[in-house]
Amino acid sequence: MTAMIKSLCVYCGSSPGRIHAYTEAAHVLAESLVKRNIRLVYGGAGIGIMGKVADRVLELGGEAVGIIPKALAHKEVAHANLTALHVTQSMHERKMLMAELSDAFVALPGGIGTLEELFEIWTWAQLGFHGKPCGLLNVAGYYDALVSFLDHVLAEQFVKKHHHAMLIVETDPNALLDRYAAYQPPVVKQWLDKDQT
Repeated sequence: MTAMIKSLCVYCGSSPGRIHAYTEAAHVLAESLVKRNIRLVYGGAGIGIMGKVADRVLELGGEAVGIIPKALAHKEVAHANLTALHVTQSMHERKMLMAELSDAFVALPGGIGTLEELFEIWTWAQLGFHGKPCGLLNVAGYYDALVSFLDHVLAEQFVKKHHHAMLIVETDPNALLDRYAAYQPPVVKQWLDKDQT
């Protein structure tokens, strides 16, 4: 059964990054989401790449749902004009709600928090907690070194081939969303219940 994508969770930086290509990719992804009637779910900030993707979705009449912990609402400057903004008590609650509200997950360029969120949701897929597609939007080669490292992890037999293949990597947002729409999760034995994590 293929994935029905109604909401996409976007992990990305709360800073704009060094080059304008990151902002351009955020805008193109936003345009693709609105065109396909897919709701944006993201970290709730109004700054950086996070703010850019949400702003563009809203400009085009799409839906943008932000989820931000109370402690970061001021530091990351919570977006004031979202379709909905959920303020959580903790980072863990934030990530759980983002996962619950989303049918798929993608990382745009970002820092340590972006990587942590991506690896956690990918790990949950590996453990069989969900069968939703996860991926990287590799803008301007930003994730080239990470993709190469993950190939090395596979070659060194610390990850299985079908788990490695769960992470979809594309340079174009439309190609990524096309692959998400056709995604069929591998049959994965559930190692733990979510309550055991």
